Amino acid sequence: MKDRDKTTNFTINLGLFSNIFLALIKTSIGIFGHSSALLADGINSTSDFVYYVAVKILMKQAHKPADAEHPYGHRQLESIASIVVGAFILTTGVAIFWDTINAMYDLMAGTRPGRVASIFALIVAVLTFCLKIYLYFITKRNQKLTQSPTLCALANDHLNDIMASISVVIGVVGGFMGYLWMDPLAGAIVSIFILRTGVSIIMDSSSELMDTFPDSGFREELKTFSEAVPGVKHADVIGMHRFGPYFTINIEIGIDGSLSIQQGHAIADAVERALLEHYQESLRKVHVHYHPIEFCEHASP
Repeated sequence: MKDRDKTTNFTINLGLFSNIFLALIKTSIGIFGHSSALLADGINSTSDFVYYVAVKILMKQAHKPADAEHPYGHRQLESIASIVVGAFILTTGVAIFWDTINAMYDLMAGTRPGRVASIFALIVAVLTFCLKIYLYFITKRNQKLTQSPTLCALANDHLNDIMASISVVIGVVGGFMGYLWMDPLAGAIVSIFILRTGVSIIMDSSSELMDTFPDSGFREELKTFSEAVPGVKHADVIGMHRFGPYFTINIEIGIDGSLSIQQGHAIADAVERALLEHYQESLRKVHVHYHPIEFCEHASP
């Protein structure tokens, strides 16, 4: 867990300082280089910086050990941090979309003079594209190592920024070719990518907080593995709680009704040990409830 937290913190810090640099350079060049698309992307990077700070605060709290009020620890703050990321992204996307649509309307209506973006806007957009590809692969790799929902959200945001950078490049090049409306249009396209990413992150993180199983195959695998333990006639996985990268599982097993309480307890312990040993990288606790059951069609022989 210590190595996991170290990797997570390194990845967050890398993204934080990168976004500080990108926010400053993209916003400045977007304003002075007359590029609505790059300015929109710069506002997005500024928002990234703000939520990275919020994520760092939440992740620091998530690393605190269990206490009397939080017997399972504070790891669910990782999912909450992901929702914070999604909310910031969603808010930024709405603001940018509204601003760029207004700019495009004013430009086409002739109430705003059109200006060709500076070559520096194109250079910054290409630089952002290259940097974000690097950050995406680093974050995605570390997310696979840590199984952190927060890093998953940040990796999706980096991918979103890659698509945004491509839109900026197209918009600026279009302006060079005389299609001045393409630059604010590219800003609007950037906002759509931002909105889509924000909604996706919020939905995924909400599912984790609602104790949704990662997939139906995992539930069936737990059931099959439990029924393979000697003495278990039938097993049902009745609940799951996620705490950071780990799961706490509640399982109900059926055993021969003629067995003693001590024998039933021993079977339940065997199921718990078997699951914890087999899924040691993902399971934190297993709670097993047993009850007598007569042999029936759905029970294992």
